[in-house]
Amino acid sequence: MPVVAANGIEIYYERRGAGPKLLFFNGSGATIAHTGMLFDPYVKHFDVLAHDQRGLGQTSIPPGPYEMADYAADAAALLDAVGWDRCRVVGVSFGGMVAQEFAVTWPERVERLALVCTSPGGAYASYPLHQLEDLAPDDAARLDATLLDTRFTSEWLATHDDDRALAELLFQRRANRSTGETRRGELEQLSARSRLDVLDRLGAISCPTFLASGQYDGIAPPENGKAIASRVPDSDLRLYDGGHVFMMQDPTAMPEIIGFLRG
Repeated sequence: MPVVAANGIEIYYERRGAGPKLLFFNGSGATIAHTGMLFDPYVKHFDVLAHDQRGLGQTSIPPGPYEMADYAADAAALLDAVGWDRCRVVGVSFGGMVAQEFAVTWPERVERLALVCTSPGGAYASYPLHQLEDLAPDDAARLDATLLDTRFTSEWLATHDDDRALAELLFQRRANRSTGETRRGELEQLSARSRLDVLDRLGAISCPTFLASGQYDGIAPPENGKAIASRVPDSDLRLYDGGHVFMMQDPTAMPEIIGFLRG
């Protein structure tokens, strides 16, 4: 099992594919084992390095609290361990938050940056997902649907089969939620997410940057992508037809993100 010992923890990672070096940051609660639909498209074009972030999957679950700087430092240690001085970076949702923290802290290590369905925090924070923990499972699932895509009311889902299937996947994930130490790691991640505020440091990002937002995203609204783009000097913002998982809804999204990263 490929593991790097750094920052007091063991970081599980995988490296797949061939081509330009690409560091992949996963979303909230996501692990390599359960992210094939988002991870696999990059493997066809890049030498992809991905890891289970602290508290998740096969990586250690250290005592909290965790801060965004901890997640970014773990990624820097992983690059050091595999011998990468610089690489391209893509971050999805929570992963986009970590990618921003990484890019403002070590701008010299990032060649190109893609930030997907994410937020910079502060005045443009993503929806506070930790607050869903206090809701009954059925109520949380209904709210999750409209956070996933603001159009996803019960009336909409009744007449849109593909969208209903996406929402049902989300419901199943909540129904099968983790327990014990695994759940603690997930909650520590949600807590760290709630404290992100990189807004005033985005000007430190010095590489070409691609912002991809969903027009109907209830978690990271397009205004958040616009806020990032307005502060990153060499950036391009694209809006796609979909919500928080527009990559699975708009067929133009993944080819454009990959095309940008290939340069």
